[in-house]
Amino acid sequence: MIERGSSTAPVDPPAGTPATPVTPKRTPPTPTPGRRGGFLGSSNGRKAVMAVTGAILVLFLVGHMTGNLKAFFGADSFNEYASFLRTMGEPLLPGRVALTIVEVVLGVAIILHMWSAISLARRAGKARPVRYAARRKAQASGYAVHTMRYGGVVILLFVIYHLLDLTFGTVNPAGWDGTPYERLVASFAPERWWVTAFYVVAVLMVGLHLRHGLWSAFQTLGLASGRSYRPLKLTAAGVSAVLVLGFLTVPVAVMIGVIK
Repeated sequence: MIERGSSTAPVDPPAGTPATPVTPKRTPPTPTPGRRGGFLGSSNGRKAVMAVTGAILVLFLVGHMTGNLKAFFGADSFNEYASFLRTMGEPLLPGRVALTIVEVVLGVAIILHMWSAISLARRAGKARPVRYAARRKAQASGYAVHTMRYGGVVILLFVIYHLLDLTFGTVNPAGWDGTPYERLVASFAPERWWVTAFYVVAVLMVGLHLRHGLWSAFQTLGLASGRSYRPLKLTAAGVSAVLVLGFLTVPVAVMIGVIK
């Protein structure tokens, strides 16, 4: 009588028969997200691009603010500063070549900064397609995202208008023939209060953008922890506040008649 189940039971090979080795199937490696395109294709690479371009833009803001403050020393001082920008590098370089190089570097920095910010935001959205259940915890990050997004649009529009106004004189009452000081005074005259208001809003957006960017950089570098958390947070806010106040003093001074 055959026992139940014996027909399906494994049969041992006869004695002396070598056993056939069983080779396990190899699973192909799973591609790591963000590794396409080398270093710049990774999240760390794009964060590095954002940090470097952000540092370039901060240095530009510091230099630009310092030059603007020369308006308090009179027309001659401000016009000399504007002339220096066009002639710096002479006689080693022809006139305005150094300024053109600076403008190209700034333009590339802005484009790369925007590219890295947008690509990182999209990557974060794809990695977290479902919103957090606790909405209160996400309010701070949501506020920062909206500020950076819409603030960036305001800043871009202002930069375009600012160049047409003070650099090319296209929309400035003094026109291209006016001196840099004359265009400055004409741009922020009391009757053109809306230009000053636009300038204030744009500069405030720059300040918020800068504060968030500095704080994010501290966190990315792993510096914002323990005892350094509060001092670095105050540093980010302090640097932003100094730049905002420095940029706003000149147009406000023109509008109220201190600079004329």
